[in-house]
Amino acid sequence: MSDCIRFLAAAVLIAGVTPAMAQSTTVPTDSPVGLWKTIDEATKQPKALIRISDQGGALVGKIEKILVPNGADALCDQCTDQRKDKPIQGMTILSGLKKDGQEWTGGEILDPNNGKVYKAMAKLADGGRKLEVRGFVGVPTLGRTQSWLREN
Repeated sequence: MSDCIRFLAAAVLIAGVTPAMAQSTTVPTDSPVGLWKTIDEATKQPKALIRISDQGGALVGKIEKILVPNGADALCDQCTDQRKDKPIQGMTILSGLKKDGQEWTGGEILDPNNGKVYKAMAKLADGGRKLEVRGFVGVPTLGRTQSWLREN
């Protein structure tokens, strides 16, 4: 009888832990808030980790960590605004995106490699595991899309 009671106690304990574990690893499918990995289009290697947060209803993205060798000390020498010659790691590169249906629009994104600021929009894909970030000039058709991969 004591084996049966131990088995039932273990089953109840496991049943209680499993939903809690599932909750902690669930990928949010309705918000880009979180940590994202960018991939270098040329080398296909991880390039940086971007932390997106919600600040007053608008998304803001900062480079949390540069993943390429010798990148942690890089400065935005091509920037022409207040970010000129500032460290890229820790820099805000995405700002002003607001929810518009299934997309976030109306924002800006900085390309620290050339210092240019583009209009930006973003859309979640693959069940919230990818973020399609589009930078463009004028209209969205005149731009380029990157897929960022959710880290958490």
